[in-house]
Amino acid sequence: MSGSLEGRVAFITGVARGQGRAHAVRLAREGADIIGIDICEDIPSMNYPCATPQELAETVALVEKEGRRMIGRKADVRDAQAVKAAVDEGVEAFGRIDIVIANAGIIRLGDVQDPVREWQDTIDILLTGTFNTVQAALPTLRAGNRGGSIVITSSSAGLKGTGSDEPSSQAYTAAKRGLVGYMQVLANQYAPEMIRVNTIHPTGVASGMTMNEAMARMMARPDSNMSAMQNALPIEILQPEDIANAVAYLVSDEARFITGTQWALDAGFSVR
Repeated sequence: MSGSLEGRVAFITGVARGQGRAHAVRLAREGADIIGIDICEDIPSMNYPCATPQELAETVALVEKEGRRMIGRKADVRDAQAVKAAVDEGVEAFGRIDIVIANAGIIRLGDVQDPVREWQDTIDILLTGTFNTVQAALPTLRAGNRGGSIVITSSSAGLKGTGSDEPSSQAYTAAKRGLVGYMQVLANQYAPEMIRVNTIHPTGVASGMTMNEAMARMMARPDSNMSAMQNALPIEILQPEDIANAVAYLVSDEARFITGTQWALDAGFSVR
């Protein structure tokens, strides 16, 4: 697939680390320039650290190391105006958008403190944040008259819910399942324009969301439901690059006929 995205531009959210960074680097390796945003500050209702401005700068440097350009900006996907401003800046610099990867995500890991706020922030970031992402990029994507690809990061939780009494976990599953419905609406609406829309459904992936003290505390609890969240394949956790490799195919011309699908990138989690 070397050079399969030469001359194209991708807009990626949650780009400072984890899957977002892996997507940026992988697509840059295929020839794409990147417009990327990340909140780069902690969210009070959540209990693990978000990405930092330094991590965002590191992503930019990694993309540039691949010989491509990147505009990386601090923006919260809940803030529609901030998202649009970043997109507008990127379009002014690069002239187009061909790929959208709505990747930003969050979840509170146990230790419920403010149920209503934890539910609402999770829904706002995962579901409304994806809407804001698509809304900001779609006019430019459509105006190019070249088709395009939108990839929405759902989760194995978007295919199969696991029991939890924690509001953020409940909201996470509700939002990730809701993203499938949103994807299907978009896939139907924009298919005549050759704009493809799909959800991906990763199992656990090594990232800031999973590799932190809050997750370690939750897994150590005697009432943890981690035993119900096991992959069928003997792979404990995937790497961000595993997901990015699959997405690089999905946004390429080799997948030009794939739209409206729910792709389980889950090491068999959903069949258990």
